[in-house]
Amino acid sequence: MAFAHGSKAVFKVQNSSGTLTDISQYLTSISFSQEAETSETTTLGSTAKSYIPGLLDATISIEGVYDPMVDSTLGGIFGMTRTFEYYPQGTTTGNPKFTGTCILTSYNPETAVDEAGTFSAEFQVSGAVTRTTA
Repeated sequence: MAFAHGSKAVFKVQNSSGTLTDISQYLTSISFSQEAETSETTTLGSTAKSYIPGLLDATISIEGVYDPMVDSTLGGIFGMTRTFEYYPQGTTTGNPKFTGTCILTSYNPETAVDEAGTFSAEFQVSGAVTRTTA
């Protein structure tokens, strides 16, 4: 098994001009959460619950250090459907790559008098996620 340091992760999102833009240099964390719904099919007389698979869902949460460039990118796509690419172990050939479309649903720049400016953002994935390799 090949392990990789988290600092190797890469996240790209399509900017308002339609260009896939690597914003990894501004990020401090990425969370890519995938879920599968289930529907219960238990019938009378059963002694254990049974289920069938349902719809898939995914969200992406990012946090980072505030910069005018990343603010321009994220501020320009708020509420828009954009494509994304996520490489949890970096872009080396053979590493996992997740792609799809997403909607930026929240963007929160934060500043404090005694700290560097930061931001957080949430994306709702729309449609299927494709898992391939770099």
